[in-house]
Amino acid sequence: MARLRVTPLDVVKIRLQAQKTPFAKGNCFVYCNGLMDHLCVCLNGNGKAWYKRSPANLTGTRDAFIKIVQHEGAKSLWSGLPPTLIMAVPTTVIYFTTYEWLKDGLMWQLDSRHPSICMLAGAMARVGAVTVISPLELIRTKMQSQQLTYKQLGACVKQAVAQGGWRSFWQGWSPTMFRDVPFSGIYWMNLELIKRWIVKHYAVREQAFFVNFTAGAISGMLAATLTLPFDVVKTQRQVALGKVVIGAATPNHESTWSVMRDIYRRAGPSGLFAGFLPRVAKVAPACAIMIGCYECVKDFFRQLNHQKMLALPRMDG
Repeated sequence: MARLRVTPLDVVKIRLQAQKTPFAKGNCFVYCNGLMDHLCVCLNGNGKAWYKRSPANLTGTRDAFIKIVQHEGAKSLWSGLPPTLIMAVPTTVIYFTTYEWLKDGLMWQLDSRHPSICMLAGAMARVGAVTVISPLELIRTKMQSQQLTYKQLGACVKQAVAQGGWRSFWQGWSPTMFRDVPFSGIYWMNLELIKRWIVKHYAVREQAFFVNFTAGAISGMLAATLTLPFDVVKTQRQVALGKVVIGAATPNHESTWSVMRDIYRRAGPSGLFAGFLPRVAKVAPACAIMIGCYECVKDFFRQLNHQKMLALPRMDG
């Protein structure tokens, strides 16, 4: 749901960007489907490629929405989404499953429900998800750049191992960690705090959709704002890494802090907070929809399991 809601925003952003500075073959750009972002490689192809310049001149965001729908149909606003769902599904499953397991385990072991436990569980869960998904994201980028089929996946992996060893599959791990781990910790802790505040002041169930939706939006906005400098650095390093993966550039071993200092030197503090409004506009609703739907579904199955347990025949001693 979250990805369906925010994908049109990024499609429009990329179309406007392509109109201003057309993407050349071999260049990379970051495509965000809501809660995740993916590296896309520009390939030679026909003019219908979803990231190419639109047939009509676009003068702004509202104009882009109208003209894309008029010339290409409403479904074009969700173009580019299907390939990224291949990565989104396993990442989401790993992330949420690990988070729930760690949160429940830590609360039981520490005999506490302090929000800091949610922060720790969220950060640790993100470490696990990023560690598992990073190699898959690199392979996906390489397959896209070389237009490989899934049958050629084995050869692609062997080639990557031969060139850089197994560690090369985790080249993008560090910059992703710097952004995603703090984001997750901040998000889950604030989510818990805001939910408790709403429940206390409005006397509603914690599982109510609007409680989780509101708390998700606010905590997502806070986390996105506080981690924005890391997001700017991560985007730059991700694009640079993509060019290395497809053979369009040589490896650059700059650290995250070096890139951050370079941005600060060139653009000042504002450079580290570039793209504030687009990021918050995507992350806040995505987090709200995601946690609202997730908690509703979880509550539904919790009640269903409870009813099944009550329906079981009792065993008399």
